[in-house]
Amino acid sequence: MRFDLTDLRLFLAVVDAGTITHGAAEVGLSLPAASERLREMEAAGEVTLLDRGRRGIVPTEAGEMLAHHARKILHQMAQMRGDIGQYAKGLRASVRVFANTAAITEFLPKRLESWMAANPQVDIDMRERQSAEIAKSISAGFAEIGVLSSAVETADLTLRPFAVDRLVVVASKEHSLSECARVRFGDLAGHHFIGLTGGALQDHIEGHASRAGAGLKMRVRLRSFDGICQMAGAGVGIGIVPETAARRCRRSTKIAIIRLHDDWATRHLSLCVRAESELTPPAKALFDHLSRVSE
Repeated sequence: MRFDLTDLRLFLAVVDAGTITHGAAEVGLSLPAASERLREMEAAGEVTLLDRGRRGIVPTEAGEMLAHHARKILHQMAQMRGDIGQYAKGLRASVRVFANTAAITEFLPKRLESWMAANPQVDIDMRERQSAEIAKSISAGFAEIGVLSSAVETADLTLRPFAVDRLVVVASKEHSLSECARVRFGDLAGHHFIGLTGGALQDHIEGHASRAGAGLKMRVRLRSFDGICQMAGAGVGIGIVPETAARRCRRSTKIAIIRLHDDWATRHLSLCVRAESELTPPAKALFDHLSRVSE
């Protein structure tokens, strides 16, 4: 039974995502190529590794065992690269980080700047995820460091404070909401929205709208918080963005900022790892750096 590292990464990605389609995308393979690799893995071992059903992919008992060993092998490979990288200048290391939208766009770029300049041999594999998915992935060993909302279940993870992320409503100064100091999300149901084209934060907002039984009236979707603020300032609709983004954009855009008065709109972001003792040297250095600059 011979599996290469790509096989193991693909298998873990499929198990973590619950679908072959998303797992293949995670490791940069086409769906046909990923499906063929998985079939060859099962054929080589003469064992069924995945149960394929209407609701997605579930590992069999043999698949769970393979996933367990795959995580150990990939972690040891990363550990080896990190350990040797301390002595070999030409050997590159990589740290995989999963973070939510606000962390990636508003906090991490500035905080990573000095560390990456001081560690040119280390690459960061950054992926945007929802907080619940980040906690699951860190616990399973699929990423080394996560940045997530501490509102999700993280009982088996090591946490350090990172930032406070407050969501606010942005609207033009002529909008009916512009005179409000704060509003509740439920009061926004009748307004046209400007949102992101996708991503963890947009999923988070739309999830709360769905649970409230009111879909958002999306008028336009854009790729950045700056674009949302510009459109809001022009009177196209209202948007929900991190307060840091709104205040930054207010310098060049005529927008009103209204505090969103719901508990879920104020999120305490935390750094998380499965265990500090398991981190590779580059990941431990990055974890310590991000912890220090958040103090």
